[in-house]
Amino acid sequence: MKFYILTIFPEYFSSPLKVGLLGKAIERGLIEVEVLNLRDFAQDKHRTVDDEPFGGGEGMVFKPEPLYQAIQKVKEKDPDTHVVYLSPQGKLFNQKVAESLAKHKSILFICGRYEGIDERIRAHFVDEEVSIGDYVVFGGEVASLVVIEAISRLIPGVVGRKDSVDKESFTSGLLKYPCYTRPREFLGYKVPEVLISGDHAEIERFRRQSSLKITLERRPELLHSANLSQEDYAFLKSLLEKQRVYLFLLHYPVKNKEGETIASAITSLDLHDLSRLGRTYGLKGVFVIQPLSDQREIAERICRHWTEGFGAKYNPTRKEAIKLVKLFETLDSAIAEVERECGEKPLLIATDASPKRSYITVERLRELLWEKPIALILGTAWGLCDEVFDQCDYFLEPIWGRLDAYNHLSVRSAGSILIDRILGIYSFWKK
Repeated sequence: MKFYILTIFPEYFSSPLKVGLLGKAIERGLIEVEVLNLRDFAQDKHRTVDDEPFGGGEGMVFKPEPLYQAIQKVKEKDPDTHVVYLSPQGKLFNQKVAESLAKHKSILFICGRYEGIDERIRAHFVDEEVSIGDYVVFGGEVASLVVIEAISRLIPGVVGRKDSVDKESFTSGLLKYPCYTRPREFLGYKVPEVLISGDHAEIERFRRQSSLKITLERRPELLHSANLSQEDYAFLKSLLEKQRVYLFLLHYPVKNKEGETIASAITSLDLHDLSRLGRTYGLKGVFVIQPLSDQREIAERICRHWTEGFGAKYNPTRKEAIKLVKLFETLDSAIAEVERECGEKPLLIATDASPKRSYITVERLRELLWEKPIALILGTAWGLCDEVFDQCDYFLEPIWGRLDAYNHLSVRSAGSILIDRILGIYSFWKK
């Protein structure tokens, strides 16, 4: 594999290319790296490679002529060289991109600086644009080293043991398991007994399950494409069942159109759709808060029809969903039931289509899922009253309209969207 690096700071690479496995791979001829000074391709005596942007603005832009000349020079030596421009606007670099780039025999990395390169070069002479992350560094030099190291690890012989590469984070599709070394006990912290048991099968199982757990908690989206066994699925299910998420449908206290506090009516559609939502996403319960006894009685009759009556025989899967529904006279009694089931009080997460308080993101809420039980509170009618908001621990980012501020979703639609945003990332089961 041959790497070309085009930069205005060739001295940047004097040390990194000489140390570690990368330096050894270069010494052994497994990879070759040639650093090119962009100024060597400038066309004036001052070796100018940048100029002010057309249209004004801050910063400088790399001129097209030196870049073109450098690319042509490399292509003369290696016509099939793959040209990669390293910039914040590129596609996000990951292990799959590294594996794709490793298929090329020769790669030229253009290290961007300042405001970037002339668009005509990027549009017509660059094969691929890559970013190492959603942040900004001084230039593409550090990015080129990141990409070169990731690719080099995939080249046979660069890393001594192939299984070291195969078991790295992302190569297997999972994050790597935690590692330990001597001493067995440090400041009172002990190495897991299984790792010193000598039972290699159990050690592999422990490491596999540790990787699954870390990936599930930190990067669950990776599991969608990971190669999972039935044993893996069973283990992941046991972990997900530890997430204790409840959906509270509040019929009082809520507001009407005039902002008055009211108790809204229960609808059969809400009971059916929200319970099916809860069963699909593995919620622990769908709790309906309704102070009006006649309304609760109607809802209880509906639920009994589907859990005990003819509906239970006619549609057993609906029975499984409706069993999640419980009715309560007050919000406090619903909270007390969660505390009884889980052994601790839930975090109350309010929703509001027109946010009046600072809110947390779905990503932050997912972190809380592993810490405490969660009760997501949905308001009926025209939304929750302030006294409910005052009781809540957090406020979830609302659903925003795509083209304008219009947001008049039914509670069933809003609940489905929010639950999918929170828990959908863990839905990697397939029929």
